[in-house]
Amino acid sequence: MKDKTILHSDVNNFFASVECATNLNLKNKPVAVTGNPEKRNGIILAKNDLAKKSGVQTGQAIWQAKQKCPDLVTVGPHYALYEKISKRLHALYLDYTDFVEPLGLDECWLDVTGSLKFLNKTGEEIADEIREKVKKEFGFTVSVGVSFSKIFAKLGSDMKKPDATTVIDRLHFKELTYPLSLDTVVGFGKKLSVKFSKMNINTIGEFVALNESFVKDIMGKTGVELHQKLSGKFDDKVACYFDLAPPKSVGNGTTTIQDIESKEDLQKVLAFLAEKVGTRLTKAHLQGRTVTVTLKTNEFEKLRHSKTISPIQSSEDILKQTTKLVDDFFDYNKRIRAVRVRVSNLVKTDKIKQLSLFTDETDRLEETITKINKKYGKNKIFIASDTASFINRKNEDEELAHDDS
Repeated sequence: MKDKTILHSDVNNFFASVECATNLNLKNKPVAVTGNPEKRNGIILAKNDLAKKSGVQTGQAIWQAKQKCPDLVTVGPHYALYEKISKRLHALYLDYTDFVEPLGLDECWLDVTGSLKFLNKTGEEIADEIREKVKKEFGFTVSVGVSFSKIFAKLGSDMKKPDATTVIDRLHFKELTYPLSLDTVVGFGKKLSVKFSKMNINTIGEFVALNESFVKDIMGKTGVELHQKLSGKFDDKVACYFDLAPPKSVGNGTTTIQDIESKEDLQKVLAFLAEKVGTRLTKAHLQGRTVTVTLKTNEFEKLRHSKTISPIQSSEDILKQTTKLVDDFFDYNKRIRAVRVRVSNLVKTDKIKQLSLFTDETDRLEETITKINKKYGKNKIFIASDTASFINRKNEDEELAHDDS
Protein backbone atom coordinates (compact mmCIF):
# COMPACT_ATOMS: atom_id res chain seq x y z
CA MET A 1 0.00 0.00 0.00
CA LYS A 2 1.28 3.44 -0.92
CA ASP A 3 2.31 5.67 1.98
CA LYS A 4 0.14 8.57 3.01
CA THR A 5 1.31 12.16 2.86
CA ILE A 6 0.82 13.79 6.25
CA LEU A 7 1.70 17.37 7.16
CA HIS A 8 2.11 18.80 10.63
CA SER A 9 1.93 22.60 10.77
CA ASP A 10 3.14 24.32 13.93
CA VAL A 11 2.97 28.08 14.48
CA ASN A 12 6.28 29.43 15.74
CA ASN A 13 5.88 31.07 19.19
CA PHE A 14 2.10 31.18 18.74
CA PHE A 15 0.93 33.46 21.59
CA ALA A 16 3.78 35.93 21.14
CA SER A 17 3.52 35.79 17.35
CA VAL A 18 -0.17 36.64 17.44
CA GLU A 19 0.47 39.57 19.79
CA CYS A 20 3.21 40.95 17.54
CA ALA A 21 1.18 40.45 14.36
CA THR A 22 -1.88 42.25 15.75
CA ASN A 23 -0.08 45.09 17.57
CA LEU A 24 2.24 47.21 15.42
CA ASN A 25 3.75 48.78 18.55
CA LEU A 26 5.44 45.45 19.28
CA LYS A 27 7.22 45.18 15.94
CA ASN A 28 10.95 44.45 16.17
CA LYS A 29 10.86 44.31 19.99
CA PRO A 30 11.55 41.41 22.34
CA VAL A 31 8.08 40.39 23.52
CA ALA A 32 6.79 37.94 26.10
CA VAL A 33 3.25 36.95 26.98
CA THR A 34 3.03 36.73 30.75
CA GLY A 35 0.74 36.14 33.66
CA ASN A 36 -0.24 39.07 35.86
CA PRO A 37 2.12 39.70 38.82
CA GLU A 38 -0.75 41.24 40.79
CA LYS A 39 -2.61 37.96 40.48
CA ARG A 40 0.48 36.05 41.65
CA ASN A 41 1.08 34.15 38.43
CA GLY A 42 3.65 36.46 36.88
CA ILE A 43 5.67 34.08 34.74
CA ILE A 44 6.64 33.91 31.08
CA LEU A 45 3.98 32.01 29.14
CA ALA A 46 5.46 32.56 25.67
CA LYS A 47 8.12 34.67 23.99
CA ASN A 48 9.13 35.74 20.48
CA ASP A 49 12.48 34.95 18.85
CA LEU A 50 14.07 38.26 19.86
CA ALA A 51 13.28 37.55 23.52
CA LYS A 52 14.43 33.96 23.14
CA LYS A 53 17.80 35.11 21.75
CA SER A 54 18.26 37.24 24.88
CA GLY A 55 17.84 34.18 27.10
CA VAL A 56 14.19 34.57 28.06
CA GLN A 57 12.65 31.18 28.84
CA THR A 58 9.11 29.96 29.26
CA GLY A 59 8.27 29.49 32.94
CA GLN A 60 10.69 32.15 34.19
CA ALA A 61 9.48 34.79 36.60
CA ILE A 62 9.03 38.13 34.88
CA TRP A 63 11.73 39.77 36.98
CA GLN A 64 14.21 37.02 36.02
CA ALA A 65 13.41 37.46 32.33
CA LYS A 66 13.91 41.23 32.54
CA GLN A 67 17.30 40.72 34.15
CA LYS A 68 18.36 38.87 31.01
CA CYS A 69 16.47 41.18 28.65
CA PRO A 70 15.96 44.69 30.12
CA ASP A 71 14.07 45.85 27.00
CA LEU A 72 11.57 43.00 27.24
CA VAL A 73 7.98 44.10 26.55
CA THR A 74 5.43 42.05 28.49
CA VAL A 75 1.77 41.67 27.56
CA GLY A 76 -1.05 39.72 29.14
CA PRO A 77 -2.61 36.75 27.31
CA HIS A 78 -5.64 37.23 25.05
CA TYR A 79 -7.03 33.72 24.70
CA ALA A 80 -10.14 34.75 22.80
CA LEU A 81 -7.90 36.33 20.15
CA TYR A 82 -5.70 33.21 19.99
CA GLU A 83 -8.76 31.02 19.49
CA LYS A 84 -10.02 33.33 16.73
CA ILE A 85 -6.68 33.19 14.90
CA SER A 86 -6.56 29.43 15.37
CA LYS A 87 -9.96 29.04 13.66
CA ARG A 88 -8.75 31.20 10.76
CA LEU A 89 -5.70 28.95 10.38
CA HIS A 90 -7.97 25.92 10.30
CA ALA A 91 -9.95 27.54 7.50
CA LEU A 92 -6.75 28.00 5.51
CA TYR A 93 -5.77 24.34 6.02
CA LEU A 94 -9.26 23.22 4.97
CA ASP A 95 -8.58 24.67 1.52
CA TYR A 96 -6.26 21.68 1.02
CA THR A 97 -8.12 18.82 2.72
CA ASP A 98 -11.01 17.99 5.04
CA PHE A 99 -8.67 15.80 7.06
CA VAL A 100 -7.41 18.47 9.46
CA GLU A 101 -6.83 17.47 13.09
CA PRO A 102 -5.90 20.21 15.59
CA LEU A 103 -3.42 19.61 18.39
CA GLY A 104 -3.98 22.57 20.69
CA LEU A 105 -4.50 26.03 19.23
CA ASP A 106 -1.26 26.30 17.28
CA GLU A 107 -0.70 22.87 15.70
CA CYS A 108 -2.55 20.78 13.12
CA TRP A 109 -2.09 17.58 11.19
CA LEU A 110 -3.24 17.53 7.57
CA ASP A 111 -3.67 14.37 5.51
CA VAL A 112 -3.19 15.65 1.95
CA THR A 113 -2.84 12.21 0.34
CA GLY A 114 -6.04 12.63 -1.63
CA SER A 115 -5.16 16.19 -2.66
CA LEU A 116 -1.80 15.57 -4.32
CA LYS A 117 -3.17 14.56 -7.69
CA PHE A 118 -5.92 17.17 -7.64
CA LEU A 119 -3.49 19.99 -6.78
CA ASN A 120 -0.68 18.53 -8.91
CA LYS A 121 1.75 19.19 -6.05
CA THR A 122 3.96 17.16 -3.73
CA GLY A 123 3.54 17.23 0.02
CA GLU A 124 6.62 19.43 0.30
CA GLU A 125 5.24 21.89 -2.25
CA ILE A 126 1.94 22.11 -0.34
CA ALA A 127 3.83 22.69 2.90
CA ASP A 128 5.87 25.51 1.32
CA GLU A 129 2.70 27.06 -0.10
CA ILE A 130 1.03 26.97 3.31
CA ARG A 131 4.05 28.63 4.92
CA GLU A 132 3.97 31.48 2.42
CA LYS A 133 0.22 31.96 2.77
CA VAL A 134 0.45 32.11 6.56
CA LYS A 135 3.21 34.73 6.39
CA LYS A 136 1.19 36.84 3.96
CA GLU A 137 -2.23 36.52 5.59
CA PHE A 138 -1.31 36.35 9.28
CA GLY A 139 2.05 38.07 9.62
CA PHE A 140 3.80 35.21 11.42
CA THR A 141 5.42 31.92 10.47
CA VAL A 142 4.81 28.18 10.72
CA SER A 143 7.15 25.22 10.55
CA VAL A 144 5.82 22.20 8.68
CA GLY A 145 6.82 18.56 8.81
CA VAL A 146 6.01 16.28 5.87
CA SER A 147 6.03 12.52 6.33
CA PHE A 148 4.17 9.24 5.88
CA SER A 149 2.76 9.27 9.43
CA LYS A 150 1.53 11.69 12.07
CA ILE A 151 4.32 10.99 14.54
CA PHE A 152 7.12 11.66 12.05
CA ALA A 153 5.36 14.70 10.57
CA LYS A 154 5.24 16.12 14.11
CA LEU A 155 8.92 15.36 14.63
CA GLY A 156 9.66 17.06 11.31
CA SER A 157 7.93 20.31 12.25
CA ASP A 158 10.01 20.43 15.44
CA MET A 159 13.36 19.81 13.73
CA LYS A 160 13.74 23.18 11.98
CA LYS A 161 12.38 26.42 13.40
CA PRO A 162 11.29 29.01 12.57
CA ASP A 163 9.67 29.03 9.12
CA ALA A 164 10.90 25.77 7.61
CA THR A 165 9.68 22.65 5.82
CA THR A 166 11.23 19.34 6.85
CA VAL A 167 10.59 16.14 4.90
CA ILE A 168 10.96 12.78 6.66
CA ASP A 169 10.24 10.07 4.10
CA ARG A 170 10.07 6.30 4.48
CA LEU A 171 13.56 5.83 3.07
CA HIS A 172 15.32 8.16 5.51
CA PHE A 173 13.15 8.30 8.64
CA LYS A 174 15.48 6.17 10.76
CA GLU A 175 18.65 8.13 10.05
CA LEU A 176 16.81 11.45 10.58
CA THR A 177 14.92 10.65 13.76
CA TYR A 178 16.48 7.71 15.59
CA PRO A 179 19.39 9.79 16.96
CA LEU A 180 16.89 12.23 18.54
CA SER A 181 16.30 12.14 22.29
CA LEU A 182 13.15 10.45 23.60
CA ASP A 183 11.72 13.65 25.05
CA THR A 184 11.25 15.02 21.51
CA VAL A 185 8.39 12.53 21.05
CA VAL A 186 4.85 13.40 22.14
CA GLY A 187 4.05 10.78 24.76
CA PHE A 188 7.39 10.89 26.55
CA GLY A 189 7.14 13.28 29.44
CA LYS A 190 10.02 14.28 31.66
CA LYS A 191 9.41 11.53 34.24
CA LEU A 192 9.20 8.79 31.63
CA SER A 193 12.32 10.03 29.84
CA VAL A 194 14.23 10.03 33.14
CA LYS A 195 13.00 6.50 33.84
CA PHE A 196 14.35 5.24 30.51
CA SER A 197 17.53 7.27 30.93
CA LYS A 198 18.31 5.32 34.10
CA MET A 199 18.23 2.20 31.89
CA ASN A 200 20.62 3.93 29.45
CA ILE A 201 17.87 4.31 26.86
CA ASN A 202 18.04 7.91 25.68
CA THR A 203 17.24 8.04 21.97
CA ILE A 204 14.33 7.06 19.75
CA GLY A 205 16.50 4.41 18.10
CA GLU A 206 17.39 2.84 21.45
CA PHE A 207 13.71 2.76 22.39
CA VAL A 208 12.70 1.15 19.09
CA ALA A 209 15.38 -1.54 19.59
CA LEU A 210 13.63 -2.71 22.76
CA ASN A 211 11.44 -5.80 22.79
CA GLU A 212 7.74 -4.92 22.67
CA SER A 213 6.98 -7.08 25.71
CA PHE A 214 9.53 -5.10 27.73
CA VAL A 215 7.94 -1.83 26.61
CA LYS A 216 4.50 -3.15 27.54
CA ASP A 217 5.68 -4.00 31.06
CA ILE A 218 6.81 -0.41 31.55
CA MET A 219 4.24 1.62 29.59
CA GLY A 220 1.33 -0.74 28.89
CA LYS A 221 -0.62 -0.77 25.61
CA THR A 222 0.10 2.91 25.01
CA GLY A 223 3.83 2.17 25.00
CA VAL A 224 3.43 -0.69 22.53
CA GLU A 225 1.46 1.55 20.17
CA LEU A 226 4.12 4.26 20.45
CA HIS A 227 6.82 1.67 19.80
CA GLN A 228 5.03 0.50 16.64
CA LYS A 229 4.55 4.07 15.40
CA LEU A 230 8.23 4.89 15.86
CA SER A 231 9.14 1.64 14.11
CA GLY A 232 7.17 2.83 11.08
CA LYS A 233 4.74 -0.11 11.34
CA PHE A 234 1.60 1.67 12.46
CA ASP A 235 -0.02 5.09 12.46
CA ASP A 236 -3.40 6.39 13.49
CA LYS A 237 -5.50 8.29 11.00
CA VAL A 238 -5.82 12.05 10.74
CA ALA A 239 -9.38 12.83 11.81
CA CYS A 240 -11.81 14.63 9.54
CA TYR A 241 -12.19 18.18 10.82
CA PHE A 242 -15.99 17.97 10.60
CA ASP A 243 -16.15 14.71 12.56
CA LEU A 244 -14.05 15.78 15.54
CA ALA A 245 -15.41 14.67 18.91
CA PRO A 246 -16.73 17.32 21.29
CA PRO A 247 -14.42 18.40 24.11
CA LYS A 248 -14.23 16.19 27.18
CA SER A 249 -14.58 19.09 29.58
CA VAL A 250 -15.11 22.83 29.91
CA GLY A 251 -13.43 24.56 32.84
CA ASN A 252 -12.36 27.92 34.21
CA GLY A 253 -10.06 28.77 37.07
CA THR A 254 -8.53 31.80 38.70
CA THR A 255 -5.78 32.67 41.15
CA THR A 256 -7.33 35.27 43.40
CA ILE A 257 -5.77 38.66 44.12
CA GLN A 258 -6.08 38.02 47.85
CA ASP A 259 -6.65 34.86 49.84
CA ILE A 260 -10.23 33.71 50.35
CA GLU A 261 -10.98 33.38 54.05
CA SER A 262 -14.75 32.91 54.28
CA LYS A 263 -17.57 30.86 52.79
CA GLU A 264 -19.23 34.04 51.54
CA ASP A 265 -16.15 35.11 49.61
CA LEU A 266 -15.62 31.65 48.15
CA GLN A 267 -19.24 31.71 47.02
CA LYS A 268 -18.56 34.91 45.05
CA VAL A 269 -15.66 33.29 43.21
CA LEU A 270 -17.64 30.13 42.52
CA ALA A 271 -20.46 32.26 41.11
CA PHE A 272 -18.05 34.11 38.83
CA LEU A 273 -16.53 30.87 37.50
CA ALA A 274 -19.90 29.13 37.19
CA GLU A 275 -21.14 32.01 35.02
CA LYS A 276 -18.14 31.71 32.71
CA VAL A 277 -18.41 27.91 32.39
CA GLY A 278 -22.18 28.10 31.87
CA THR A 279 -21.78 30.71 29.14
CA ARG A 280 -19.24 28.59 27.29
CA LEU A 281 -21.38 25.46 27.58
CA THR A 282 -24.36 27.39 26.20
CA LYS A 283 -22.28 28.76 23.33
CA ALA A 284 -21.01 25.26 22.46
CA HIS A 285 -24.49 23.68 22.84
CA LEU A 286 -23.21 21.30 25.50
CA GLN A 287 -24.41 19.94 28.82
CA GLY A 288 -22.34 18.05 31.38
CA ARG A 289 -23.00 15.31 33.88
CA THR A 290 -19.92 15.68 36.09
CA VAL A 291 -18.96 18.76 38.11
CA THR A 292 -15.49 19.13 39.60
CA VAL A 293 -14.21 21.79 41.99
CA THR A 294 -10.49 22.22 42.69
CA LEU A 295 -9.26 24.42 45.53
CA LYS A 296 -5.64 25.36 46.12
CA THR A 297 -4.80 26.60 49.60
CA ASN A 298 -2.31 29.33 50.43
CA GLU A 299 0.04 26.50 51.43
CA PHE A 300 -0.34 25.05 47.90
CA GLU A 301 -2.34 22.03 49.04
CA LYS A 302 -4.67 20.94 46.23
CA LEU A 303 -8.17 19.69 47.10
CA ARG A 304 -10.26 18.26 44.25
CA HIS A 305 -13.69 16.61 44.36
CA SER A 306 -16.23 15.61 41.70
CA LYS A 307 -19.90 14.72 41.56
CA THR A 308 -21.91 13.10 38.76
CA ILE A 309 -25.47 14.33 38.37
CA SER A 310 -28.19 14.84 35.76
CA PRO A 311 -26.97 16.91 32.77
CA ILE A 312 -26.67 20.64 33.48
CA GLN A 313 -25.66 23.71 31.51
CA SER A 314 -26.80 26.93 33.21
CA SER A 315 -24.53 28.91 35.52
CA GLU A 316 -27.25 28.80 38.17
CA ASP A 317 -27.23 24.96 38.21
CA ILE A 318 -23.42 24.86 38.09
CA LEU A 319 -23.20 27.24 41.05
CA LYS A 320 -25.75 25.21 43.00
CA GLN A 321 -23.84 21.97 42.44
CA THR A 322 -20.38 23.43 43.10
CA THR A 323 -21.59 25.01 46.33
CA LYS A 324 -23.01 21.68 47.53
CA LEU A 325 -19.82 19.91 46.51
CA VAL A 326 -17.57 22.33 48.38
CA ASP A 327 -19.77 22.17 51.48
CA ASP A 328 -19.40 18.38 51.43
CA PHE A 329 -15.60 18.28 51.44
CA PHE A 330 -14.33 21.64 52.71
CA ASP A 331 -14.74 22.91 56.26
CA TYR A 332 -13.57 26.49 55.54
CA ASN A 333 -10.70 26.32 58.01
CA LYS A 334 -8.05 27.05 55.37
CA ARG A 335 -7.27 30.07 53.24
CA ILE A 336 -7.76 29.60 49.50
CA ARG A 337 -5.58 31.16 46.79
CA ALA A 338 -6.95 29.48 43.62
CA VAL A 339 -10.25 27.99 42.52
CA ARG A 340 -11.22 25.99 39.43
CA VAL A 341 -14.64 24.79 38.27
CA ARG A 342 -14.94 22.14 35.56
CA VAL A 343 -17.90 20.41 33.92
CA SER A 344 -17.13 17.16 32.11
CA ASN A 345 -18.84 14.05 30.75
CA LEU A 346 -20.32 16.30 28.07
CA VAL A 347 -23.14 15.72 25.61
CA LYS A 348 -24.69 17.87 22.88
CA THR A 349 -27.87 19.62 24.00
CA ASP A 350 -29.75 18.40 20.94
CA LYS A 351 -29.44 14.89 22.37
CA ILE A 352 -31.12 15.86 25.65
CA LYS A 353 -34.45 17.57 26.06
CA GLN A 354 -35.55 18.32 29.60
CA LEU A 355 -39.30 18.28 29.97
CA SER A 356 -40.87 21.08 32.03
CA LEU A 357 -44.34 22.42 32.73
CA PHE A 358 -42.91 25.91 32.62
CA THR A 359 -40.68 27.98 30.33
CA ASP A 360 -37.04 27.52 31.18
CA GLU A 361 -36.13 31.15 31.84
CA THR A 362 -32.63 30.21 33.00
CA ASP A 363 -31.64 28.89 29.56
CA ARG A 364 -33.00 32.04 27.92
CA LEU A 365 -31.04 34.18 30.37
CA GLU A 366 -27.81 32.28 29.60
CA GLU A 367 -28.33 32.73 25.86
CA THR A 368 -29.08 36.45 26.28
CA ILE A 369 -25.95 37.03 28.39
CA THR A 370 -23.84 35.13 25.84
CA LYS A 371 -25.19 37.26 22.98
CA ILE A 372 -24.58 40.55 24.85
CA ASN A 373 -21.00 39.63 25.75
CA LYS A 374 -20.32 38.44 22.21
CA LYS A 375 -21.55 41.72 20.74
CA TYR A 376 -20.15 44.22 23.23
CA GLY A 377 -17.14 42.46 24.68
CA LYS A 378 -16.30 39.93 27.34
CA ASN A 379 -17.75 40.37 30.86
CA LYS A 380 -19.94 43.37 30.00
CA ILE A 381 -22.74 41.60 31.85
CA PHE A 382 -22.79 38.58 34.12
CA ILE A 383 -24.91 37.02 36.85
CA ALA A 384 -22.36 36.91 39.64
CA SER A 385 -21.99 40.09 41.70
CA ASP A 386 -19.45 41.78 43.95
CA THR A 387 -16.48 39.66 42.84
CA ALA A 388 -14.17 42.50 41.87
CA SER A 389 -12.29 42.42 45.17
CA PHE A 390 -11.14 38.89 44.38
CA ILE A 391 -11.05 38.50 40.62
CA ASN A 392 -9.64 40.49 37.77
CA ARG A 393 -12.62 40.42 35.43
CA LYS A 394 -10.31 40.43 32.44
CA ASN A 395 -9.04 37.02 33.50
CA GLU A 396 -9.16 35.04 30.26
CA ASP A 397 -11.02 31.77 29.61
CA GLU A 398 -9.25 28.46 29.49
CA GLU A 399 -9.67 26.66 26.20
CA LEU A 400 -12.20 23.94 25.54
CA ALA A 401 -10.19 20.96 26.73
CA HIS A 402 -10.05 17.66 24.88
CA ASP A 403 -8.05 16.19 27.76
CA ASP A 404 -8.61 16.54 31.46
CA SER A 405 -5.85 18.52 33.10
